[in-house]
Amino acid sequence: MTMIDVHAPVGIREADRTDHARIDAFVRAQPDATPFHLPAWSEAVAVGCRQRSRYLIAERADSQITGVLPLTDVRSPLFGRALVSAGFGVDGGVLGGAVEALASGAVDLASRIGTSSVELRGGPVPAGWAQDAATYLAFAKPLAADDETELKAIPRKQRAEVRRAQGLGLTVSVGRSAQDVAAHYSVYAESVRNLGTPVFPKALFGQVIDTMDADILTVSSEGDPVASVLSLYLGGTVYPYWGGGTAASRGMRAHEHLYFSLMRHARERGCTRFDFGRSKAGTGAAAFKKNWGFVPVPLTYARHSNGPARVVNPLDPKYALMVTTWKRLPLWLANRLGPPIARGLG
Repeated sequence: MTMIDVHAPVGIREADRTDHARIDAFVRAQPDATPFHLPAWSEAVAVGCRQRSRYLIAERADSQITGVLPLTDVRSPLFGRALVSAGFGVDGGVLGGAVEALASGAVDLASRIGTSSVELRGGPVPAGWAQDAATYLAFAKPLAADDETELKAIPRKQRAEVRRAQGLGLTVSVGRSAQDVAAHYSVYAESVRNLGTPVFPKALFGQVIDTMDADILTVSSEGDPVASVLSLYLGGTVYPYWGGGTAASRGMRAHEHLYFSLMRHARERGCTRFDFGRSKAGTGAAAFKKNWGFVPVPLTYARHSNGPARVVNPLDPKYALMVTTWKRLPLWLANRLGPPIARGLG
């Protein structure tokens, strides 16, 4: 019998649709995988945001995959162009082995398609790449065994807010229907307008719900949605990803009810870990997650650029006037102008 040397050189190539099932299986077998590494995420982005999905894989001579790198070719007349891993996600980068080979393949691909930058949002940092471990923080911890234990794990002040929220007559629904997507999008769009940023196309949310393990949890007051979150699931972890609330939600403590209810729902689904996602260091969102007892961990992003790098951080001073102006837009206008802009943020 011929033995395969597991240390043999690997080949790097761009995947096509016929590779997706094997890539999906590989990703799900990796302990560091996130939903943003799945081919379904890249496809949802391609359909929902009209940006091209590309996928690099490392293979041995026997065609066994040893590493993957999801990439989105993000183009925007306002923000420029870059290969992003993973596009529209908060994590990504190389998964598995062949880190340097896949990184080199991404740089070569960028050169061939005419862009100067490659951005990796997570994973190992390839040699010689610029890295940023100061901008973003990650928040994750195990779920408790039951509601009461979960409450006790929340710091005292935040625990009191959760208990108050439970007595305000708010209702919770969970679903994946078109009605659930519409309710979520309405709430989320108002939330991001209030933050001064454009909303992503509604088609992106619909594609994620239709093609991935995902659902929407919505908190309502007297039948009106006031807070909602679209969550992803992978490997026993729940990832509350797109969440927001109306202007009225704060006084109702709807976010407290939202995330505690999601913890219960995820536990009932068999999840054991709650990934609260990323937040920018020094922001109110980061403080909110700390108040729940999550310990911040710096996220390391990497970039290779042969020219001017993209700047898409809304906290950058160059966007201050844009953010202030966007907050003042009527919601109907922000929802009309936002998607064409946001689909280029990546």
